[in-house]
Amino acid sequence: MAEDTGPLLVEQRQGWRKLTLNRPQKLNAFDATLHAALCDALEDAGRDPACRAVLITGAGRGFCAGQDLAEPGLTGPEADLGAVLDRGWNRLVGTIRDLPKPVVCAVHGVAAGAGASIAFACDITLAAEDARFAQAFIRIGLIPDSGATWTLTHLAGPARARALAMLGDPISGTDAAAMGLVWRAVPADAVMSEAEKLCDRLVRLPGGALAATKRALAAAEGNGFDAQLALEARMQRELGRSADYAEGVAAFQQKRAARFEGAPE
Repeated sequence: MAEDTGPLLVEQRQGWRKLTLNRPQKLNAFDATLHAALCDALEDAGRDPACRAVLITGAGRGFCAGQDLAEPGLTGPEADLGAVLDRGWNRLVGTIRDLPKPVVCAVHGVAAGAGASIAFACDITLAAEDARFAQAFIRIGLIPDSGATWTLTHLAGPARARALAMLGDPISGTDAAAMGLVWRAVPADAVMSEAEKLCDRLVRLPGGALAATKRALAAAEGNGFDAQLALEARMQRELGRSADYAEGVAAFQQKRAARFEGAPE
């Protein structure tokens, strides 16, 4: 059952948690309360050894419209949008990227502005084929934020990043997948079931290796080739002494399914 925590629904599944943005009347646009609730829920999942993956999605007809522009303090001569990012959006995408567990995202309907940035920051994002991603910042005189200037460039390439950021035109989930912005696009009526199946699969994989994979891929974004080789050697040395590695090799040799530490029955 989902625990109603106001703007965020938290549902405990077998080995993973489903976090649902729950401001459907606002297309799940973020205010300070939702920021705090989602960051706290992610950090709590990170501390829970029984939670091995997290799914983020949105209630109602869309995933997330980004920042709630009706929130006080966002306009006028005293507005400090940099501070808004530091205490809200930057903390959120940093928490997603630093979480030592896979973060899956399921997008349906609209993912606009920083709502799209969240989806691009997650580890594995599934989108409905007819979902609409829009970096609409330019329409209100801003640049893409919440890491989007980085993720757009690294995921879609500089040419596409410039066009997406400067024009603000929406693209479909199908187009986002073709550009490499999300992992896959699936029919709208299947996006949630496919995301849940993915989480069920992830929790049965070796948690230590998943965490190390996430760290290694993040490091690769800034490392040169030689530095990455050295990092792989350090990580592989540690993982090669783990119980999960011993179990994986034994299962392979015995032609049976592996049973990794902490995986649900």
